[in-house]
Amino acid sequence: MENIQNFQVLWFILIAILFLGYALLDGFDLGIGALLPFIGKNKEEKDILINSIGPVWDGNEVWLVAGAGALFAAFPQAYATAFSGFYLGMLLIVFALIFRAVSMEFRAHDERRAWFWEKILFAGSCLAPLLLGITLGNVIYGVPLDDRMEFTGSLLTLLRPVPFLFGIVGLSAIVLQGASYAILKTEGELHLRAIKAMHILLMINMLTAGLYFVMLACISPSLLSSPLFYMAILLALLGLGELVFSLSKESSANLLGKSSLYFLGLWLVTVTAHFPNLIKAADTPYLSITIYNSSTGLYTLQVMSVIALVGMPIVVGYTVFAYRIFKGKAKAQRY
Repeated sequence: MENIQNFQVLWFILIAILFLGYALLDGFDLGIGALLPFIGKNKEEKDILINSIGPVWDGNEVWLVAGAGALFAAFPQAYATAFSGFYLGMLLIVFALIFRAVSMEFRAHDERRAWFWEKILFAGSCLAPLLLGITLGNVIYGVPLDDRMEFTGSLLTLLRPVPFLFGIVGLSAIVLQGASYAILKTEGELHLRAIKAMHILLMINMLTAGLYFVMLACISPSLLSSPLFYMAILLALLGLGELVFSLSKESSANLLGKSSLYFLGLWLVTVTAHFPNLIKAADTPYLSITIYNSSTGLYTLQVMSVIALVGMPIVVGYTVFAYRIFKGKAKAQRY
């Protein structure tokens, strides 16, 4: 029994890492799309912003596919409940990601309607992280589950104020990540506009992060006795503080790393609050889907661990290689 519990905890951590990788990497892709109409003032500047993510966005989504696949293999009951109960929300997320990708290609070849595809890119880039945050908020805040661990709510259940606040927090952090990446990849007036956007987004994230920490403490009072909770908050505040310090010194060095540190803190707070749950049952905690009552068998978890030992370094290696190949400032011409 102890052996399988070790593997259950291991796979909870590995899945959290995969989703964190997706949030950090595809986060700045989505952030660029969300910032496009605000910092890109003409076609050339918008070309530069889109080209900055053009070579890497599809590779970034590998982390989402890997995370969802790992969730299905390791915790099939949680996967089944989430993807069936939240079906409409998941479908909207998929559509947002598809149209985000399609709009970049269509914009390049349909110049007469480029303005329309830019609006689609903006909408998809905002909708996907907002809905992903709302989905995460629901599984942490709690949803109605019956004794078969099936979701019994409706779409309105998913759009309650607390989960919606989760979505706002996630969207704010992702747009901040996008601004950091834009500063890294641009020059001139576009670069200066990205810095101005960063100033505004920092204030927004200070507010949303503070609300988020208080909300989590109210939802899970036991967090107040967890050292990991305070360490995670410290990481998030350190990331924000480093961003504020860098901007005050007019330094744009490693802003992406600092915003990623803030994101890491937010994610660690979330994981700490949620463990060992995968989907929390509202009002009936004993019906919650946890890593212990929803996992596959020990043998499957062991085989998956061997696969992960081989596969995860390949994914990390590919990601590092891709970013080394396409490092440097983005240009207006397509890659």
